[in-house]
Amino acid sequence: MERFKKVLIANRGEIAVRVIRTCQRLGYRTVAVFSEADRGAPHVLAADEAVAIGPSPAKESYLVIGKILEAAKTSGAEAIHPGYGFLSENADFARACRDAGLVFIGPEPEAITLMGNKRQAKLRMMAAGVPCIPGYEASDLDDEALALEGERIGFPLMVKAAAGGGGRGMRLVHEASQLRAALRAARSEATNAFGSGELILEKAVIDARHVEVQVFADTHGNVVHLGERDCSVQRRHQKIVEESPSPAVSPALRARMGEVAVAAARAIGYRGAGTLEFLLAPSGDFYFMEMNTRLQVEHPVTELITGLDLVEWQLRVAAGEKLPRTQEAISASGHAIEVRLCAEDPAKGYAPQAGRLLTWRLPVREGVRIDHGVREGQEIPPFYDSMQAKVIAHGPDRETARRRLVEALRELTVFGVTTNKNLLLYVLEHAAFRSGEYDTAFIAKHAPATEVEALYQTDAKARALAAALLFHDEGLKLADTAGLDVSLLNWNTSHRHPVRMKLASRGAEASVTVQPVSAEGYEVDTGDSSFDVSVWGLSAGVLDFSCAGTRGRARYLRDGDTLWLDLGSGAHAVTDVTFRPPSKSDGVGSGRLAAPMDGRILRVDTQVGAAVKPGDVLLVLEAMKMEFQVVADVTGTVAELNVSVGSQVKAKQLLVSLAAEKAS
Repeated sequence: MERFKKVLIANRGEIAVRVIRTCQRLGYRTVAVFSEADRGAPHVLAADEAVAIGPSPAKESYLVIGKILEAAKTSGAEAIHPGYGFLSENADFARACRDAGLVFIGPEPEAITLMGNKRQAKLRMMAAGVPCIPGYEASDLDDEALALEGERIGFPLMVKAAAGGGGRGMRLVHEASQLRAALRAARSEATNAFGSGELILEKAVIDARHVEVQVFADTHGNVVHLGERDCSVQRRHQKIVEESPSPAVSPALRARMGEVAVAAARAIGYRGAGTLEFLLAPSGDFYFMEMNTRLQVEHPVTELITGLDLVEWQLRVAAGEKLPRTQEAISASGHAIEVRLCAEDPAKGYAPQAGRLLTWRLPVREGVRIDHGVREGQEIPPFYDSMQAKVIAHGPDRETARRRLVEALRELTVFGVTTNKNLLLYVLEHAAFRSGEYDTAFIAKHAPATEVEALYQTDAKARALAAALLFHDEGLKLADTAGLDVSLLNWNTSHRHPVRMKLASRGAEASVTVQPVSAEGYEVDTGDSSFDVSVWGLSAGVLDFSCAGTRGRARYLRDGDTLWLDLGSGAHAVTDVTFRPPSKSDGVGSGRLAAPMDGRILRVDTQVGAAVKPGDVLLVLEAMKMEFQVVADVTGTVAELNVSVGSQVKAKQLLVSLAAEKAS
């Protein structure tokens, strides 16, 4: 007898679309749920049915167990797939599904509870003989007592939230003087993210790689592993590049890690898809970090090298079937690499970005898969994770996969919001990544803040091309309106006139001079360089150009006075401010502190009349599951405080005004 015929997907975005696709292929009807912000989103349109579950904030919709269960009851769904994130590792949700007679497509709630607490999980793994990092796992200590334990363990030291994951509530501490502040920050972040401020301490493993093993278990006593994934390239302890197999794992080590992972799953009576995460030391020793009791974001790399559909495996296990393959029948072929495309600005501390997707163009290439859940014209809301898509490439070897991924990313075009595309290309092309010899400190070692900032600057060549294209576009519009040949524009009886323009990009303004030399050719002086630029073949957002003797193809979009331009390495937004009156800047030292992005005020640490100095934290803003501090930029007093805890704010909204102290 079938256990279920209709599946509700308790998630959104790309993972909801991904699960819906496999469910429909296997003949299951699907039900999507959506918040107000996701009305009309791709996952809603992809499902057979959709149920509204409330306001945009996740805490009022996707995280409300009662609303998800009510949606299942209303739609007649007999099973719920949680995806990842949100309620996927919430034992209370899994238990509520079971109590309501619904099939939870995941492990038993008891396993989620056990492995969801890092302290308890580590103790159980140690008892099962799984290698673990030395540390301190007691649960009843305050910050002062934990600080003393940390000093006993020694430095460098990792402070971790006992509950949850995703890099939140985690701090690397290099010396004793940093420990107490790290404990306070980690506990606050963990409490906000997971509802628990419980912490554990672990000795930091230096120059380690983050390598995880995919496991699957059914209800018939079968447990297998599907090989490893290397997730060492991370920002803020969150993965951005994953690959399989790991360049650092030999066949013998792979077998050993797989055996340990299978033994760990057996030790807790696991069911369904799970991932054992390990730190792999340069010595070849590996240590258990945590177990994710759900399908991982990066599961596609495993799918591409094994040829298996892991969502299908989840559904079959949940239906009571045996695993589709034995360990001996599982094999891997080739190499796969995945990158996470996020709406964030790496040059501004990876600040999440919200806004309208003006252009969303995805490449179609051999060996390339793109999982996403957005569409052109859609608003990217500030309420959820910043990841918008996963771009995955597969090839017969690592270098082929890497090249395919690079070319796919170059072709992928996103205008309207800043993404991490520039950074991802930098990582994939870096010598350390190409060699496979990297670790979890890749970003810190090879992409420091100054390097990342440079990736997002509009250089002289891009500025010259933007100026020529803006000028050319205006000429085409004028010619069309007046019925003139564009070659006659900007002429008098003796010559074409040079035109001075003022362009703004990423808060900086620059003057350029554009001198037309032909219908499609321009000489552009950017002040520090001079370029001969020609533009032609403008169609469907693509243009051919030559600049300084080099020919190329770029993608572009005109949005009012702003030109979005991508030469392959990432988007630049260049605005023509030639005729715009100067405005007072709310920049450094202005005393006017605005929201850097859409979000919610998490904490207010000041009040009107309070004395402040540069660097003092006044507010903490939460956006896309990350926290950002708003700090004083002048010495003085708080003159105006426009928000309170819980306030929803928009980007550039004035939060605090400071009265600067007058110089004596």
